[in-house]
Amino acid sequence: MMVEDEGLEETTESSNLDDPISDEPNDSLIGGEKTSADYYFDSYSHFGIHEEMLKDTVRTKTYQNVIYQNIFLFRNKVVLDVGAGTGILSLFCAKAGAKHVYAVECSRMADMAKEIVEANGFSNVITVLKGKVEEIVLPVAQVDIIISEWMGYFLLFENMLATVLYARDKWLINDGIVLPDRASLFLTAIEDAEYKEDKIEFWNNVYGFDMLCIKKQSMMEPLVDTVDQNQIVTNCQLLKTMDISKMASGDASFTAPFKLVAERNDYIHALVAYFDVSFTKCHKLTGFSTGPRSRATHWKQTVLYLEDVLTIGEGEAVVGSMTVAPNKKNPRDVDIMLKYSLNGEHCQVSRTQQYKMR
Repeated sequence: MMVEDEGLEETTESSNLDDPISDEPNDSLIGGEKTSADYYFDSYSHFGIHEEMLKDTVRTKTYQNVIYQNIFLFRNKVVLDVGAGTGILSLFCAKAGAKHVYAVECSRMADMAKEIVEANGFSNVITVLKGKVEEIVLPVAQVDIIISEWMGYFLLFENMLATVLYARDKWLINDGIVLPDRASLFLTAIEDAEYKEDKIEFWNNVYGFDMLCIKKQSMMEPLVDTVDQNQIVTNCQLLKTMDISKMASGDASFTAPFKLVAERNDYIHALVAYFDVSFTKCHKLTGFSTGPRSRATHWKQTVLYLEDVLTIGEGEAVVGSMTVAPNKKNPRDVDIMLKYSLNGEHCQVSRTQQYKMR
């Protein structure tokens, strides 16, 4: 989809790389008790979340093809893999001829990654470093390439982008490259009466009791789900493009205007956000979209339900702005403020809503 946007090529061809993941993970390394302070990293200690990401072929094969089809970028280069997980990207880079790869992973999956690297015969090329990027000591002063799959739901949830930018500023050589190097956030609007009735309006009357306090809470929490493209009522609006090679960490907080023009007479129950990523340093521009008209990914889309049901006519527009920022108490959460208005023939409304991804 939306790379009607920029003609991005989504690459998902199969390759000959054998799956390096062990069928029987070592529970003593991956299990264990979690504390609230370690929850984010320990959530990545279990193999299940990595299975989901590895099986996301849009995600994983795009990275694989970026590396295998652009060997000239990696040959004899020093690579830093930020948030390496199982080490799959590091393995791709090593197979493509990287001089050395430093795979940094803070969760206990780092122990598994070391075993995977050894099992596949890459211990002389890949060094797995267990710890936070902000705290580790890298054995080299500089790297040629930083590669990372840092994107969260709504692009910015979990705030791993800040870690990639930290690594870029600390270790990347002046003419080094970051992969991917561009990410764009988009917004559209959908009709979704059935789901809203089932999940939101349900709280109006629960076996005869008023539970509106929960309804208010449920409205504030964006839903991560797959949207049927037939539900889309308006155009898709670019909100923000981030150049990972140049941006400052503060650029991930922003306010962006939008104008969503109805393509048919319908109702609008929610706005939907999704993102695209691209690798512009490749021989051929490559990337993928997480939009509702593209192949499904584990990121799905992010749905923000509106308090109002908007009755909109073809050619009428919902206009407004979206403000996005990390939560001050927990920077891995995302605060979203949505201002919107519609001045149509059948509906006039103006409202501000607050959301929190957590």
